[in-house]
Amino acid sequence: MSEQGTLPRGASRPLEGVRVLELGQILAGPLATSILGWFGAEVIKVEPPGAGDPIRTWRVLEDGTSLWFRSLARNKKLVAIDLKTSEGQALVRRLALECDVLVENFRPGTLERWGLDPEELRAEKPELIVARVSGFGQTGPYRERRGFASVCEAFGGLRYVTGMPGETPVRSNVSIGDSVAAFQAVIGILLALFRRERTQNASREAADDRDGLAREHPGVSRGDSARADADADGIGRGDVIDVAIYEAVLSIMEATLTEYDRLGIVREPSGTTITGIVPTDAYPCADGRHVVIGANSDGIYRRLMETAGRSDLAGAAHLATNDLRVTHRAELDDAISAWTRTLPSAAVVERLEAAGVPAGPIQSAEDLVRDPHVQSRGLFEEMEMDGRPLRLSAPGPKLSEAPGRTDWIGGDVGEHTDEVLSALLGLDEDALEALARTGVVQRSVNPPSRR
Repeated sequence: MSEQGTLPRGASRPLEGVRVLELGQILAGPLATSILGWFGAEVIKVEPPGAGDPIRTWRVLEDGTSLWFRSLARNKKLVAIDLKTSEGQALVRRLALECDVLVENFRPGTLERWGLDPEELRAEKPELIVARVSGFGQTGPYRERRGFASVCEAFGGLRYVTGMPGETPVRSNVSIGDSVAAFQAVIGILLALFRRERTQNASREAADDRDGLAREHPGVSRGDSARADADADGIGRGDVIDVAIYEAVLSIMEATLTEYDRLGIVREPSGTTITGIVPTDAYPCADGRHVVIGANSDGIYRRLMETAGRSDLAGAAHLATNDLRVTHRAELDDAISAWTRTLPSAAVVERLEAAGVPAGPIQSAEDLVRDPHVQSRGLFEEMEMDGRPLRLSAPGPKLSEAPGRTDWIGGDVGEHTDEVLSALLGLDEDALEALARTGVVQRSVNPPSRR
């Protein structure tokens, strides 16, 4: 294993041999397939000719393409096909039938309008797994609403509890809803792959047993009942996975719905802390930075106050339990802040770490890149783009035997069109050129260059 914590080139990864077709854009679907590709799946990303995925032009650009896209499209074969044309839809249908998994995150009904209804695809290829990510799910009265992460974070309750009490709710400056939806899609795909493989193995073992019985007892007919039972049980069939972004958001909302259902309690925003646990907050330090301290248990609380030089509060009866400390939160936060303001953030963290109190600085991207622990954990992979190094963060999780890796970063629109359509669909040069001439596909100006 390399120092980066990834496998050397050529080593096997868990999802090698699994082929994934990505029809999504922006974030949730593409992030899910990026994770699958990092762990070895062959991912074919279909983009519209011309501008490609809109995320190519979002935020920080270099050479006309966002650095975000370079990371998000890592390890993907980029094919440009116009899905608004009947010829393009026919090509994508053929590609889908050559794959194990189809991932899409368009509005519900879009695939059906394009002649790519998952049920029709699975009727032709029962083992195909289809993961569908949308704002509000494939069913229900809101199914056709546009569901970007910001809208779904608000609808799913996350925005309600985020921010300062009495002020306008705020959002995190990253797309949490899209990310958790992507993780749910990955989980669903892995579960479907596992189930498909397990049932196929069980079916093969049952068939072997029946063959053995037939050889021992020639007069016993196997009949067609075993096959019918297998079809009825869905043996070897792929699942359709329905991920709603707002439901993915709900899945990380702890017991907010249960608390309301049983007790009528609506959890409100709590600013820099969290409801019902004291002390846990971001405290100011002498160097202008903040340190997050979490003294959630009684023992840790006492160690915190001893370290802060407040033995009187460490042993105070009116602060002995968390419920009591919640009542006296202002008193405690003032005392802790008075101590942290006398020291630089590194000194606060060092002293609390020595005392066994969880604490850490609030870090920016610049801090993370320089942090020795982050570097030692192999969080970053260094690739090359246009003759210069480009550092990417590794998606994780870390596997001891078969971790993931980046083989190449995201490239140009249509970079792999020729390679994929010729290898999987058998299209020759004349056919590719005819499709390109009518705008159905876009071919690469240059051959793949970033592997």
